[in-house]
Amino acid sequence: MKYVIKKIGTLIITLLIVSFLSFLAFSVIPGDAARSRLGTEATKEQVEALQKEMGLDKPVLVRYASWLGNFFTGNMGESFSYSMPVSDLIQDKIPVTMMLTVLAFLIMLVISVPLGIFSARHEGMIVDRILVVLNQFVMSVPGFFIGIVLTYVFGLILHWFTPGAYVSASQNFWGFLGYLIAPAIAIALPRCAMGVKMLRSSVLSQMHADYVRTAYARGNGTSRVLYGHVLKNALLPVLTFWGMAIADIMANSIIIEQVFTIPGLGSLLISSISNRDYPVVQGILVLIAAFVVLINFLVDLLYSRIDPRIRMKK
Repeated sequence: MKYVIKKIGTLIITLLIVSFLSFLAFSVIPGDAARSRLGTEATKEQVEALQKEMGLDKPVLVRYASWLGNFFTGNMGESFSYSMPVSDLIQDKIPVTMMLTVLAFLIMLVISVPLGIFSARHEGMIVDRILVVLNQFVMSVPGFFIGIVLTYVFGLILHWFTPGAYVSASQNFWGFLGYLIAPAIAIALPRCAMGVKMLRSSVLSQMHADYVRTAYARGNGTSRVLYGHVLKNALLPVLTFWGMAIADIMANSIIIEQVFTIPGLGSLLISSISNRDYPVVQGILVLIAAFVVLINFLVDLLYSRIDPRIRMKK
């Protein structure tokens, strides 16, 4: 119980630090949201009046305290550009980005786990060497470039989907899901390669442990030893990678959404940064940080569940 409470406390502190630093960053970077909204021809008096209306004339700590208090009540402020509550603006974008993240993560698991085990079982063989070289190549290719290639090959040449023809889930759920497959693959492939490499190394290191030799000495076959004994221990370090991979997938979805013209949080974030719409940017960053921290928290709990020695050390 102490372990869980400690992790929850760490989660809250991390979110507070992230929210304050992001709030502080928008206060020190060059540019003026009021000036950007009024245009270059606005007078100094007009800019100062709008700054006061937007609350930008107050000290940073005062504005942050006010924002934090409102945030805990569900009020994330009002968008400068759209003149509507930030929560209303992003609530339709969250499911899109979340679905893209979940799809990419599932694709990563479905590909990397079997290939990692397969590569470890065939260590040193030709097929293993081919997979190792292929892994190195895929890991070196950026996700956005894979997205461009997929768009060109499967969209423009094979016509499996129409680039830019995004369909919302409310209009056609299966069409929406189908359109997200290509961007999810573009995000997942580099993480698949990393997952294969990590799982392969972890399985091979466990295969040389004393308990494996004991299991073989008792007459167990390779499959029983691998799936009944080795895999559970080999997955422990991979769990940490999967937790980080989810955060990495969400971060990369911001770029991939631009490549495939997907109206998710990434597209809204980039347009809001360009328009200096700080309340929207602040809200999105805090939500992403909360998601990442929560995933790491769940991974820590799962890790301690699988290996009770971690709780004893804590």
